[in-house]
Amino acid sequence: MSNDLPPVAEARMAEIRRSGTWGSAVTPDEFAAIRSVGFETVGQVLGAAVYNIGYAGGYGCPGAWGSYGYGASTWGPPARTQVSSRGGYGSFAPLVNTMYEARRTAIGRMVTECTELGGHGVVGVRLAIGPFPAGGLEFKAIGTAIRAPGARALTHPFTSDLSGQDFAKLVMKGWMPAGLVLGISISARHDDWRTVGQTRWGAGNAEVAGFTELVNDARHDARTQLKADVKRLGAEGVVVAGMDMHVRERECPAQEGRRDHIVEAVNIGTAIVRFSAHAERSGASSLTIMSLDPQRRQAARVNIGANRLT
Repeated sequence: MSNDLPPVAEARMAEIRRSGTWGSAVTPDEFAAIRSVGFETVGQVLGAAVYNIGYAGGYGCPGAWGSYGYGASTWGPPARTQVSSRGGYGSFAPLVNTMYEARRTAIGRMVTECTELGGHGVVGVRLAIGPFPAGGLEFKAIGTAIRAPGARALTHPFTSDLSGQDFAKLVMKGWMPAGLVLGISISARHDDWRTVGQTRWGAGNAEVAGFTELVNDARHDARTQLKADVKRLGAEGVVVAGMDMHVRERECPAQEGRRDHIVEAVNIGTAIVRFSAHAERSGASSLTIMSLDPQRRQAARVNIGANRLT
């Protein structure tokens, strides 16, 4: 989908340029931190996209064939966890692909606004998803565009969910954001005789191995997808701001009275690259402590003066 701005957004950018003023979504402390490393704010930028979720996948049962027709005492092969990145019957791969596309479309339109304002990047980006009143889901990205005065324009401005203070710390250490990166995974698992038995009241204190596998697979896959997104940008690493996980269950579409368990894991972070070999000090400097007692402060000043004269 094109990231060209809609007419309303184009008019808003033109108004900002004509007015000579700018808005932002940063606090005064963030503003000061951004200025301290040679950048200035140029305006608040926004990208949005409304998507209708049609076919999401996952309508089949994720693994019921492994224990079809089981009862509480039926023995058979355990159900298998279906992970979105691997596809397969009952996986949510189409939904995950749509979630990537929608978020990247919103981010792309936000970056286009940044370019329109002459910015070099966007900090403090917040990604949000919410229901759209007319139907579908609205994916939104909002942040503050910044630039380094006198620097040449960038073909691809950076994006970052770092605060102004964290952005300044990164720059002072010789690093720069490369872009927002995402790791999204949805894993699903059908109840089998093991999970049914291990979650009964009389099972006692015991690990539910199937649920452990489900959660671990979802988290591992989300981290793997995040790493792949970092590699796609050519960055060296990532600083992660959010790692969210949501667990839900549903009535199994293949077996009446049985449940499917679904875990959605989302990792969002900022990929970073090094621009300067910053020399780290081997040891921390000593901390100066000043007493609140006036007599002790006066004695300290006398001692310091005596040491300077010797």
